[in-house]
Parts: sequence; C-alpha cells; structure tokens
Amino acid sequence: MPSFAQSPREPGFVQDPYPAYAELRALGPLVRWEELDLIVAPRHAEVSALLRDRRFGRENPFPQPVPEHLEPFYAVDRLSMLEREPPEHTRLRGLVLRAFTSRRIAALGPEIAALSHELIDGLCDGDDLIARFCERLPVIVICRLLGVPEEKADDLLAWSHAMVAMYQVRRDAEVERRAVEATQAFSAYLRDYIERRRAEPRDDLISHLIAAEADGDRLSPEELIATCILLLNAGHEATVHALGNGVRTLLSKGLWRPHNPDTLTEEILRHDPPLHLFTRYAMEDVEVAGHRFAKGEQVGLLLASANRDPAVFADPGRFDPGRDAKAQVSFGAGLHFCVGAPLARLEMATALPILIERLPELALAAPPTFADRWHFRGLEALRVHL
Repeated sequence: MPSFAQSPREPGFVQDPYPAYAELRALGPLVRWEELDLIVAPRHAEVSALLRDRRFGRENPFPQPVPEHLEPFYAVDRLSMLEREPPEHTRLRGLVLRAFTSRRIAALGPEIAALSHELIDGLCDGDDLIARFCERLPVIVICRLLGVPEEKADDLLAWSHAMVAMYQVRRDAEVERRAVEATQAFSAYLRDYIERRRAEPRDDLISHLIAAEADGDRLSPEELIATCILLLNAGHEATVHALGNGVRTLLSKGLWRPHNPDTLTEEILRHDPPLHLFTRYAMEDVEVAGHRFAKGEQVGLLLASANRDPAVFADPGRFDPGRDAKAQVSFGAGLHFCVGAPLARLEMATALPILIERLPELALAAPPTFADRWHFRGLEALRVHL
C-alpha cells in the first residue's frame, strides 16, 4: 500500500489542504497517512461505498480502556448515537427522529430568515462575520429548537468548542482538561434543565425528546443529556464553518451576487466543507480495494478529498454555484447520515441569500486565515466591510 507524509498542522496545509488531497487520490484508493498512522480513502468511490458498508462502524469492536481523567468526557461521548451501532443506534436515532421531525425543521424557515435580518441589523463595518453572524445564527436556532434559553448561547458555544477540540489533531493535555470541564458543566446544566422540562413540558425539542417513545422504550436521563449535547454541538459547529467558508469563497472569487440557494448550498458543502475526515472501524475481517482490514482496524474517509474527485466532479477545484453537487459527501451517507443535515441546509439556503441581498457591497476587510483545527476546517475570523 502506498504511503503519504504530510503533517496536518503544517501551516501551508492548514490554509490549503486540497493539493495534498490531490496527491493522495493519485496514489490509489487506499493510502497509509504516516502522520495519522491511519489508512485513508481519498477517492469518492471508496468513501461513498465505505460510508454505506455495514461491515464498518463507529464502535470499536475491541474497546480500549479510558484514562480516568477522561472518563467524564467519554461517559457522555459513548452514549452519543454518532458513536453507536445497531441495535442501540437504531433505537436512539428512531427516538430522536420522532421529535426532530422534518416538519418541525421546515417550520423554522421564517424564524431563520427573521433572525438573519436581525443579526445583519446589528453588524458594523469591520466586524468579524464569524463571531457576529455565522456563529450566532445556528446556535440561536438550535437553542430555540431545543427550548434552551438564548442567554445561554455563549456558554453553549464555549462548551461546544472545548468538546469538539477532542477530535482535532491539535489535541493535547490542555485540550483534554478543557473538554472534561466543559462536559461536566454542559451535563450539569442540561440535567437540571431536563428535569424542569419534565415537570413543565413545552413545545420544544427537549420536551418532545422526553416524551418520545417507541415500543415502551424511552431515552434514559444519561441518553437525553448525550443526545442534547450532540444536537447542540453538531447543530451549529458545522453550519458555522460552512457559512463562513462559503462567504469567504464567494467574496474572494468575485461571486457575491444572487444564486440559486439550493445549488449554492450544495456547492459550498462540496468545495470547502467544515468536516474533512470521518473514521470507521472494521467490524469483522474484510477486504476493500485489495487491502485486508483486520477486525478493529480503522479507516479514515477523506470527505473533503472525495468532494474534489475529478472522476465525479468536472473541474473540481472550480467553485461553481450552479453546479449539480448533490453527490457531495459532506454529511456522510448510510446509517450515520447526519440527522441535522436538513436543518443545516435550511439555515444556509435561507441566510446566504439574505446576506447577499442586504449587503450587496460586502467585501473582505482583511485576508481571512484558516484555524489550526484539522480535521475541521473553519476560519479564525472573517472581517468585512459592509
């Protein structure tokens, strides 16, 4: 198997990883990335197939012991439906979808539009659009959806950023300490809030999650906390950076004008997605592309590389707001397809046209730089002239 050497923290890679992904695709369907000590799939065909291959899953069939100091974090993480396989994943996802319905999400359209206008009204020349718009919009929407008070948005953002850092290559002892503290604070807040909603149900997602039942089964208190944390974290982290990356691309390429919102959204997700890697474990001994994966061996699915595969997307490095980019894999596929994808798409397809309409002269006030947070991709800041 070919090997590849590239630090994901090297400054040039952080700012533009796509030439490295092209090198990976040229090496073959599976490549050993030395710095990650991981076999990765860089091409669309294998990524798409492995996302749907039930012989691979998120749960390690040979669970490793967790260091005592990290147990508070993993006590929540291991109950997340993102990290579970059937039958538990089927049970958790089914209960969540009974509350997180497409009808409830679609009904948020006018609210997202009104909030977009409200946030734009508060912008000043030279502001950081990430902090003032791209972060505020999805976190306020998910707060309202779940029923969490909006005044907690800053705490939720801080807790979420600290927890998500555990999945980044920059992880170190300080990142771990902050993640554990955030997990404990987040869990304590939600435990108290969930109990209040049990006593006084409302028409919000937490109340519906509490009431959701299938065949006499309900979410346990610990599963409720883990599910709410997953929905809060995943419900805004990806959208923040998809919005920011999209605005940056449109401005830097001279394309800041109205486009079809649906094709624009898909092309943003294809061209510069917020999540670049998704890992899976072989649940049994299995052969893929000539390599024999042993049970428990990991494979990394390079979503962002698959989205630039010329075998699927013509001239893949070109940003084309009118392109049919539905084959992009930024939300995954198969069993673990992102449950929040409809909400993320709705937020982007609603907010971006309003930004373009309200701020037709928007321009970059400073060259934006990407943060050292791989395998997530997002800007440090996006300062703009209105």
